[in-house]
Amino acid sequence: MHSSARLHMTLTELKYIVAVARERHFGRASQSCFVSQPTLSVAVKKLEEELDVTLFERSTSEVLLTSIGKRIVAQAQQVLESADRVRQIAQAGDEQFVEPLRIGVIFTIGPYLLPHLIPILRDQAPEMPIIVEEGFTATLRAKLKQGSLDAIIVSNPFEEPGLYTRVLYREPFVVVVSLSHPWAQKDSIRSTELETETVLLLGPGNCFRDQVLQACPSCRASGGQDDLQRSLESGSIETIRHMVASGVGITVLPCSAAGAEEYSRRLLSIRRFRDISPSRDVILAWRKGYPREQAIEVISSAVHSCPMSCVEKTGHWFSAVPRQERVLTA
Repeated sequence: MHSSARLHMTLTELKYIVAVARERHFGRASQSCFVSQPTLSVAVKKLEEELDVTLFERSTSEVLLTSIGKRIVAQAQQVLESADRVRQIAQAGDEQFVEPLRIGVIFTIGPYLLPHLIPILRDQAPEMPIIVEEGFTATLRAKLKQGSLDAIIVSNPFEEPGLYTRVLYREPFVVVVSLSHPWAQKDSIRSTELETETVLLLGPGNCFRDQVLQACPSCRASGGQDDLQRSLESGSIETIRHMVASGVGITVLPCSAAGAEEYSRRLLSIRRFRDISPSRDVILAWRKGYPREQAIEVISSAVHSCPMSCVEKTGHWFSAVPRQERVLTA
């Protein structure tokens, strides 16, 4: 391309190449952009010709980014994020609670926090629609960076350039056994005692499992339990609770997930650790420069008001940049 040539690329074309890079398939990319495949393909080809580069290696089964394509798509993503912030600022104005608030929550927090959080959010900001998405930390992190989520609730350790983070509460881990288990008669449990038990944990790769094993190496399942542990890799905390209630083994859970409802009172016994105090910090994260500061404050306020007696809540601040937040830069 000659240096004197003028570029006429559009945000729509940038959106298309980001979608193709994400989906690695023109058909799926066109569906995600709600346009026909020929429309998207023509637009991508036009942009490649205008830039005088090849962005994608095309084959019948998969589409891959070229080396220069990776750099251009990364820059296109930044341009789209900046454009979205312009739109949000224009739409928000003084009405920060009119637009929907899109919150992401990890699987090991959502089912136990949301039943308390959503009613309080509705009371504190009744005019603001709440859209909730559950997912794994890596997925929610990517969607927050891309702008498809406004804020996410995850657990530490969590670091990402360009994001604010705020600790919402600290949650202790507890031992959960069936009511028929001998430990149900104990006041507390030593961590070393878990070495003799079948400890049921979430599958490898789950951040909560990693947090438990880091704080309590004795919680690792003993030899001979590989098949049983593999059966839990695609399971959930609720599946583990049911198996503990049936007497298959014991588990370690965040206190909010251990349960105080009728099911737990009838079938499960919850015990604290005697010699260690394993826990996790639950945090709120959002993009630096996100214009709806008041909406972020409402989330923090609502979490602080949730009736979760077993957690240690942090202080709450009402400021644009709370004093205990960190801004991570590249």
